[in-house]
Amino acid sequence: GHSERREYFNESSEQLLLKVKNCIANNLTPVFCCGEKLEERENQQHLTIIQNQISEVLFKLEQVDFEKIIIAYEPVWAIGTGKTATAEQAQEIHFFIRSLIGKKYSNETANKTSILYGGSCKPSNAKELFAQPDIDGGLIGGASLIANDFIQIAESF
Repeated sequence: GHSERREYFNESSEQLLLKVKNCIANNLTPVFCCGEKLEERENQQHLTIIQNQISEVLFKLEQVDFEKIIIAYEPVWAIGTGKTATAEQAQEIHFFIRSLIGKKYSNETANKTSILYGGSCKPSNAKELFAQPDIDGGLIGGASLIANDFIQIAESF
């Protein structure tokens, strides 16, 4: 569900559900990405966008299969731009995702689900992001290509 796959390859929710199911069937751990575009955030649609992306794919899974996935919140406006969500913005979305999971499955499942932050995570913001109660880690992109940056991010926990 990475935003670039959604946009450039027109991947639909149905295709993403099939991919997730195929991963699970082959004992792979799917990392499902969700995130909003800048104009969607600015128009206060970000929560609806995230809810739709998750509901249309992940919430079609039985609980036993849902518990095998990882979710990554990647605001589209922060991917490769150097911009990043503030710790408060990221926490808001991670909390929202966790609450959706709790309503759909159970609070226990919600608390066990790993929800990562991706979107220009770097040494200068990792510690603040990872200190948030609902951010379980990072899905590191460009910063993983610079060994010292990646080490600093890993040491931010």
